[in-house]
Amino acid sequence: QVQLMESGGGLVRPGGSLRLSCVASGPPFSGYAMAWFRQAPGKEREFLASVSRSGATPYYAESAKGRFTISRDNAKNTVELEMTNLKAEDTAIYYCAAGGHAGYNLDPIELDHWGQGTQVTVLS
Repeated sequence: QVQLMESGGGLVRPGGSLRLSCVASGPPFSGYAMAWFRQAPGKEREFLASVSRSGATPYYAESAKGRFTISRDNAKNTVELEMTNLKAEDTAIYYCAAGGHAGYNLDPIELDHWGQGTQVTVLS
């Protein structure tokens, strides 16, 4: 099965930017739609963005639209989440996930494979 590993998290000031990366290993990466979620302490896992197998079609949650950009490189087996104008409420663990389809407002149960997550902390 596909294995996913996120990187790129860290501590950033409000208004700053981060680029998260997720590298996949195992079965052909292009066979999976990919998504990013996040989970803040005491809250449910929240969908942020997903992208189709080809990378041609991205989907965003309202909370991510305009500030976050999802992209993938099937030649490098990577999916990235570019985050700009970060706010304190963006503080969470960010996860990438692989599944059978992309779309809006995916439920976590629709994704088959998950990374371990990377912490993003936005703090002034």
